[in-house]
Amino acid sequence: MNTIEYVKETLGKEADYYLGHTCEKIKKERLSIPGPEVVRTFEDSDRNPQVLRSLAQLYNHGNLGGSGYINILPIDQGIEHSAAFSFYKNQDYFDPENIVKLAIEAGCNGVASTFGVLARHSRKYAHKIPFIVKINHNELLTYPNKYDQIPYGSVDEAWNMGAVAIGATIYFGSEESNRQLQEIAAGFERAHELGMATILWCYTRNSAFKKEGEDYHSSADLTGQANHLGVTIKADVIKQKLPTNNFGFKNIGFGKFNDEMYEGLTTDHPIDLCRYQVANCYMGKIGLINSGGGSKGDSDEKEAIKTAVVNKRAGGSGLIMGRKAFQRPMKDGVALLNKVQEVYLEKNISVA
Repeated sequence: MNTIEYVKETLGKEADYYLGHTCEKIKKERLSIPGPEVVRTFEDSDRNPQVLRSLAQLYNHGNLGGSGYINILPIDQGIEHSAAFSFYKNQDYFDPENIVKLAIEAGCNGVASTFGVLARHSRKYAHKIPFIVKINHNELLTYPNKYDQIPYGSVDEAWNMGAVAIGATIYFGSEESNRQLQEIAAGFERAHELGMATILWCYTRNSAFKKEGEDYHSSADLTGQANHLGVTIKADVIKQKLPTNNFGFKNIGFGKFNDEMYEGLTTDHPIDLCRYQVANCYMGKIGLINSGGGSKGDSDEKEAIKTAVVNKRAGGSGLIMGRKAFQRPMKDGVALLNKVQEVYLEKNISVA
């Protein structure tokens, strides 16, 4: 079975809904669409030659190398969600070497993890697959739990272990977001000075973003603005959750919005909502990668394929997927990551 037939079979009755959609609100002609020359789009920026080389290493590695798309394996859940909760389904990943091995076996563009994980085996693997060091984290051992992204090391330390890029998270909307924004802006400046690329996890976090039973943390308008703040501090790639709804500003009652804004930019179709996110990444000049989400078991394959289709057809640049891959036997994780990669290589799945 070829890829397009597999995708149609996987999506089932939803196949035409996702594969036949055309974005009419923000047309694809306005976008910078991912392609083999993606790194050259930075040549008129202030990124120095070392950064361009790092971006080329990232975009040209693995099964998607040279396509303009990227698939990154992120495993920092040992800190973010606790190690036991993250790895009890597959104890292999308590061993950091297996994290790197999974990314290599699956042909990922890069592996994103903690200082500890990547440093432990950097001499053996930093020249074999691009390292993306996640420099800040939230942790859940503080009681009562709090939600704050705190630096776990320096940008120079990441460079010394051979990293191609650094990654960081900002909880936009949180009480701590101003401090995080300043910390990461400075960190990104230093990373670019050293020749590393920058990837920002643009997450929203505030208890007020849940209202009347509706959760707007993944709304298109809030996540879109988070993306726009991320590219403002010169992230070279934006990581964002796929939007699940819209009207966060309107229904929570803050920020700047009007009905014409929503009507002119998007509909409730998932691809249009994701296109809204892409538009806020300088119309695709900064690549948007969506997260694969948590593992739910039997539905993982369909959800991963659907997310990849939505991201690609919206004009996004790839998928960053961890839990669906590592919370199962390695061969099954490799197979799932390969299926996602095939969506991005399939020419019959085009930008909507």
